[in-house]
Amino acid sequence: MTTLQKGDKAPAIEGNDQNGNPVTLDQYSGKKVVLYFYPKDDTPGCTAEACNLRDNYDALLKQGFDVIGVSPDAGKAHLKFIEKYTLPFRLVADTDKKVAEAYGVWGLKKFMGKEYMGVNRTTFIIDEKGFIETVIEKVDTKNHTSQIL
Repeated sequence: MTTLQKGDKAPAIEGNDQNGNPVTLDQYSGKKVVLYFYPKDDTPGCTAEACNLRDNYDALLKQGFDVIGVSPDAGKAHLKFIEKYTLPFRLVADTDKKVAEAYGVWGLKKFMGKEYMGVNRTTFIIDEKGFIETVIEKVDTKNHTSQIL
């Protein structure tokens, strides 16, 4: 569970996207960013969330948002995920979990009685100046755009 909240300066991002291109939050200076963290490419909940954002991408753009997804998957997995579902936004390969740790979303999870470390699905809305406007911790994967807008 993240300790970041509304009004906090968004931590820096340093990673590569699905094509190996560097991604930093500074590249989005002057724009609003939907920075969403998800556990794994091509799994049911993560696919529902990505496809909801894809299906509503134009509405997000009209409201001035850029979308960046982050998971611990490698760039190749991200590229397959993007191609399979025609995702129009960048996905950051956070294989060392540094971005997830900076945002406080890497932590203990429980599933079917087992505990393990993983990404806690969370979305951060970051304003044009790099400050957090909203933190969405209870993500509705099928209606995520509605939560954002």
